[in-house]
Amino acid sequence: MRKLDQILTDRGSKYAVSGAPATDRAQVDALVGALRREKPYAKATHNTWAVVLSQGGALKNDDGEQGAGMVIVRMLERAQLYDHVIVVTRWYGGKHLGGDRFRHVQTCVRAYLDACDLSPD
Repeated sequence: MRKLDQILTDRGSKYAVSGAPATDRAQVDALVGALRREKPYAKATHNTWAVVLSQGGALKNDDGEQGAGMVIVRMLERAQLYDHVIVVTRWYGGKHLGGDRFRHVQTCVRAYLDACDLSPD
């Protein structure tokens, strides 16, 4: 799994993004589970993820960050990136971010797509 640590910070919250190829739910569960067992990801408040499977459609998990999984799904669909799970990790900093948290998820996903040269042209 490729990891980009500390993409951004805002009001004490820290964000990172990770991703890897995955062609079915079992692979997604294994990848996300392995990430959650790693330090410091095990202590993260949220590990929101999404994937658009070429055989099966979109899967997502908000992990308590309501609506964030759908943000990732939309970006994957726009990039036409299939069979690749992206996980946005947030360590809560003690202050609510409101709608800014969605922009931060977008920033993280965009950084991952750019770093992996997966952005649409």
